[in-house]
Formats: sequence, C-alpha cells, structure tokens
Amino acid sequence: MAYDLITMGRIGVDLYPLQTGVPLPQVTSFGKFLGGSASNVAVAAARLGRRTAVITRTGDDPFGSYLHEALQSFGVDDRWVTPVPGLPTPVTFCEIFPPDDFPLYFYRQPKAPDLEIDAHELDLHAIREARVFWVTGTGLSEEPSRTATLAALAHRAKGGPTVFDLDWRPMFWTDPQAARPFYGEALRHTTVAVGNLDEVEVATGEREPHAAARALLEAGVELAVVKQGPKGVLAVNSAGESAEVPPLPVNVLNGLGAGDAFGGCLVHGLLAGWDLEKTMRYANAAGAIVASRLECSSAMPTPGEIEAAVTAGAVR
Repeated sequence: MAYDLITMGRIGVDLYPLQTGVPLPQVTSFGKFLGGSASNVAVAAARLGRRTAVITRTGDDPFGSYLHEALQSFGVDDRWVTPVPGLPTPVTFCEIFPPDDFPLYFYRQPKAPDLEIDAHELDLHAIREARVFWVTGTGLSEEPSRTATLAALAHRAKGGPTVFDLDWRPMFWTDPQAARPFYGEALRHTTVAVGNLDEVEVATGEREPHAAARALLEAGVELAVVKQGPKGVLAVNSAGESAEVPPLPVNVLNGLGAGDAFGGCLVHGLLAGWDLEKTMRYANAAGAIVASRLECSSAMPTPGEIEAAVTAGAVR
C-alpha cells in the first residue's frame, strides 16, 4: 500500500533548554527530542492519522538509535533511515526567549549524515507511488543529497502532490545566490512551494508576498504558500484561487516547530481535498498549537486539538 506521505531531508536530536528566558551558558537542564524539519513534518502528518515515512540518514551511534526509536513511537516508518559510519548524528540547541527570539545552534560537523543521502539508494518506486512527496531546501545544499533530491523529484515527475519546503538555512550555504539555481530546478519538478518571506526571496528574488507567490507559480508550481509571520499566510494556486488567513492568537513558548506542524496539516488538507481557506486555517491552527509548547515533534497536535483551536479562534 502506498504511503500517504514520504518526506526526505533533515533529522537530528533537539536538545532544548527546560528553562525559558535563560542564555545557554546559564541553562542547567535540557530535554531531548527528535528534530529536523522533514522528520517533524512526517510526525505531524502521522499524528493526524496519515501513513508516513522519512528518507534520511543518521550517525551509527546512540543518538541515531534514539531517533529510530522516536520515529517508531510516533508511527513514522523508518525503513529508509540508514546510518553513515564515521559521521555523528547531528544535535541542535536553541535558546528560548518568548515570544519571538529562538536562536538555533546546529552541530552538523564535519558533515550531517542526512546530506549523505545517495540517489542510487533511493526507492524510486515508493517515491513515485506516495500520495504526497516532500523535500526541503537544505537537501539541496550539498552533494550527494542535492543530486538525490533532484533525482527523486525528476522521477516522480509531478505524479501527485509534490511539496518543496524552501527551508532556507543560511548557515548551510555560502550565499543566497548560490542556492537560487538549485531552488529553481527543484521548483520545476514540484507542485507546491511553501516558505516564509526570507525563503521565498531566496527562491524568487521577490519579498512582497503576492509578487513572490506569482513568481513561484511562474517557476512551475501549482500552489504557492507564503508564510508572513504575524500577518498570517497567503496561498495562491494556478487556477487563480487565493486565501489569506490571519494567525491564531496564542501565547508563544517556542516558535521553532510551528512551521513543521503547519506542513503536516497542509499535507493532511491536500489529501483530504479541503479548499484553500480551510487548509490554511487548520494549518495555521496546528502551527499555533505547537508554538505554545516547548518541544517540536512530540508537540504535534491531534485532529481534535486543531478542531478545538479553529472553533475557539485561539489556542487556549
């Protein structure tokens, strides 16, 4: 049976402080969580009842074992999560200064195993058959992951919803100009592009949301989703339909997982055949719920929690 969703990209261990408003040098305790955007999106969709899997790589170490255990506990198939001898599983630290300051510190040296995904090891049949396939911009930042990502997209050939999470992380690139040609190539093979204002600017050169959405559509996608932070989200499709939805009121604790929750619910809406406005409202609500919680993966909301937030018009 085909998967509802296969994602491809980052995985790692999030070590998040259990104290808020405290700089890292003074933090005394941390929580350990599964992290990485592609993995979190698979978890978010699984929490909504979807059959999901992730294509990624870890170190051959105890943290890698932990990530397998975590994926399995969340109901995400880990058959395509393989170890890379000699490279450590990445860890990520953050600082938590609500409501809008969450510095991230990636430890992915000398190279992250998830950038060692090789095109020759991909299950291209499964990728083609998945109801939704999801890739990220980080996967384009280095070889062999770059070639593997583009090969998977080319083989799928838009044979169903194919999502490109623009996922711009400047520390993984020399400069935005180096990224743009590869982003352009990925956009040719995808049907949905998702990104915030910084990310759409890297992909298209446009920062104004409506202009960026038009540029993404012109680059080849059928649905452009532009996240505007406190101004909400704009979605425009190739049929000329659009929806602009404000954010849900929420007391933010940690905003780092909100985009991945949004992504998982976006996939859920695509699979359910929801219209643009409902999809964006529910995805916004999912993101707001996670922003009210400390962790990312284990904070992903259930359908009932999302429905309650939408009905209430806020995250209680």
